Amino acid sequence: MIHIVLVEPEIPQNTGNIVRTGAATGSTVHLVRPLGFDTSDKMLKRAGLDYWKDCTIRYWDSFTQLQNAYPNGEFYYFSTKAQRNYSDVKYPDEVFLVFGKETKGLPEQLIHDNYDHAVRIPMIADTRSLNLSNSVAIAVYEALRQRGFNGFNCKGHLTQF
Repeated sequence: MIHIVLVEPEIPQNTGNIVRTGAATGSTVHLVRPLGFDTSDKMLKRAGLDYWKDCTIRYWDSFTQLQNAYPNGEFYYFSTKAQRNYSDVKYPDEVFLVFGKETKGLPEQLIHDNYDHAVRIPMIADTRSLNLSNSVAIAVYEALRQRGFNGFNCKGHLTQF
């Protein structure tokens, strides 16, 4: 099971896209309040298209509340401040991929306290960050790749025009 954790997300379109990724991969999306939008927002639902109903979404009042609910959970914290590359990690079968808000990322203290589980997505120098929904997709698909995409339809169909 892959758990996508968004700590205080701010942009509804990003969250909608992430919910779509969650639905397509069977991942659970955890939203940690406060949210920068109303989850009934039409832009959020539009970005998630009709996938919103196909994804398990859980809401939490704090990150600590989420951690307490999963005391044995293995959490990986995505941050531009981490040194270890996300692809250098062997993700367990049940993993929590944790991402911060779009404008600030995760709190620095959270990264400091969990530095051995902090990872980054490599980028060229002077690049501030990737879009949140792109970062989530990269992380989720790396975890799935490591599992050999077990249970996924990996055979495409080419149609000639």
